[in-house]
Amino acid sequence: MTQTFKTVGVVGAGTMGAGIAQVAAAAGCTVKLFDARDGAAQAAITKSKESLQALANKGKLTPEAAASTAARMHPATDLNDFHDCDLVIEAIIEDLAAKQALFKSLESICAESTVMATNTSSISVTAIGAALARPENLVGMHFFNPAPILPLVEVVSGQLTASAVADRVEAASREWKKTPVRCKSSPGFIVNRVARPYYGEAFRVLESGGADVATIDLVLREAGGFKMGAFELLDLIGLDVNLMVTKSVWNAYYQDARYRPSLTQEEMVAGGMHGRKTGRGFYTYPAGVPAAPASAFGPAPTMVQYLSESDALDPLMERIKAGGIKIQSRKEDDPLGAGQFRVGNAVVCLSDGRSATQIAYEEDLHNVVTLDLARDFSMCKRVALAKGDETTTAALADAVGLFRALGIEVSVIDDIPGMIVARTLAMLANEGADAVLQGVSSAEGVDTAMKLGVNHPEGPLAAADRIGLNLINAILVNMHSHTGDDRYRQSMLLQRKVWGEGAFRDPQ
Repeated sequence: MTQTFKTVGVVGAGTMGAGIAQVAAAAGCTVKLFDARDGAAQAAITKSKESLQALANKGKLTPEAAASTAARMHPATDLNDFHDCDLVIEAIIEDLAAKQALFKSLESICAESTVMATNTSSISVTAIGAALARPENLVGMHFFNPAPILPLVEVVSGQLTASAVADRVEAASREWKKTPVRCKSSPGFIVNRVARPYYGEAFRVLESGGADVATIDLVLREAGGFKMGAFELLDLIGLDVNLMVTKSVWNAYYQDARYRPSLTQEEMVAGGMHGRKTGRGFYTYPAGVPAAPASAFGPAPTMVQYLSESDALDPLMERIKAGGIKIQSRKEDDPLGAGQFRVGNAVVCLSDGRSATQIAYEEDLHNVVTLDLARDFSMCKRVALAKGDETTTAALADAVGLFRALGIEVSVIDDIPGMIVARTLAMLANEGADAVLQGVSSAEGVDTAMKLGVNHPEGPLAAADRIGLNLINAILVNMHSHTGDDRYRQSMLLQRKVWGEGAFRDPQ
């Protein structure tokens, strides 16, 4: 197969630069690695060779492949060694002036046809290109750390990037066994923008007294289906690094409420509590995340009355039926898609962004218990419940008893709007919808980027389609009404899809 690029230069021999160099070399490219620090490029290549040999020793790579990949990586003595490169990728400090100066130097050294790629995660590709004589040759090629392992590459076009240049970088990414996603230059691109609500909503639940850190993480994992809870992920990334990205996106969007940083995070960073790397963040290390506390208990029911039916609750009803519990249905559809059922003295309402106390007041119900959304009620390990102010402890126990009878653990949280998973999934979908509306990427691109870039179990827009856009929309409308916070305003695209009874993704 003919390679899109044969000789690749990489500037910056840190973790990202060295990883990118290894990826390109493994795909058959001759790679030149340069770093301004004496000996850094050679040290990085030596470390890559050791990593490749370790993979060969474990049988994950053939000895021949390890040797040939290592042989294609060469240290460069200065930028003039890049004169014959047809692609140069920078992975240096996140500083606009430094990147502009580097590419200006490379333009005077490399051929006019050489593609210049920046691995920036936060700086405008258009802004970098503004200082160049040939901005049409500049494109974003954003890898994720560790580059040899994570499959996603965001191929970012600035305002002046030639489409043919982005096409070539997309093709090269595929040749390098990566999954490219095209997007336009905008704050945070796809992943660093659309992922903001995952952390932001967790902070807001914590700061409103909804649940403690461990419970929020537990519910996000075992009900939300995420690989890691928001706070344990923050500890892994580094609270300082995450805060820097949040502030970058927040300021780039003129301090839009959707991206507002958390005062709790500010305090922790100021206090040196940066997560695993400092030994203390939301958890202390090496102890890490504590074991799950004992679940609440309640009596096992014999019957459930399905009061208001919902597609989102249907999988739970099937699980109840399979558990030998009788279901009595009134066959009433809930137009919002939230759904309600009665068990014992409790009226259990799927969260639609209102608190249990608010639902009881507005619908003249007694003993309301809200049920947080689960990504998949047919197989989730845990649910979160909250009782209204007038709900009795006995009614809450009736609701708990149903889930315990099904083998589902229960976390009881405070009565807050949107609970934990419901508000998180709704906000992720809303952010993804706005990214599509603004032409940052396609719905498929957003979903692919979020699955591969941050390891979400499914894309936020595919999840919204499956759960039901009426419910996602209702959660946002009710949270906006309850809190008055502009962060919960709906995307115009989401509203249009609801009104048009459409979907973000075409049915497969």
